[in-house]
Amino acid sequence: MIDLEKGVMEEIRAWSKEALETAHPFFNDLPACPYAQTAWTNDKVGFSFSYSAKRQGLYSAISQYDDTWDLVCYVEFQYEQDPQAFHEYIASLNHAISMGSFIQKDLWVMGFHPDDDQEEAFDVPFEPVVDDVYAITFIQRLSKLEKSAEMLREKGYYKNYLNDPEMAHLWDERQETYRRLCDAGNA
Repeated sequence: MIDLEKGVMEEIRAWSKEALETAHPFFNDLPACPYAQTAWTNDKVGFSFSYSAKRQGLYSAISQYDDTWDLVCYVEFQYEQDPQAFHEYIASLNHAISMGSFIQKDLWVMGFHPDDDQEEAFDVPFEPVVDDVYAITFIQRLSKLEKSAEMLREKGYYKNYLNDPEMAHLWDERQETYRRLCDAGNA
């Protein structure tokens, strides 16, 4: 298992370099994730692995988030096979977080399902490191994400992104969750 986990971490790091840290016209010639390289350089990307279909490990990772990492990648080898159901579950997790089900409300989760359609900006040639297939739930601080997003918006980063109805909906949902968090004095 240790070799598999090391391989997955290596694979995600390599994918980040190729897809997230490279300037792309879709994001106004900024990298898809302008903060990824700094997070990796500063050792602020954490990992947690699950080999079970049970969700307790994910719930623990969310409940115990403590800013040691800017981003936690929760890697699941037994995951919801249907991409739509997977992403609906991610949305329900964000709702549960915002309602205080995990004590902390200032968190946001995003998901990657191996059967997701690749966005143009992330469709880069990439050679996998491991043969195993997995899903990832990314956990990060909502307030930090929103402050960073606002700076990027001013640079035209979201121009194309917000023209996509699905992406615009996710943006609005995150903004509304953050607004409620701020109104409640939790950010």
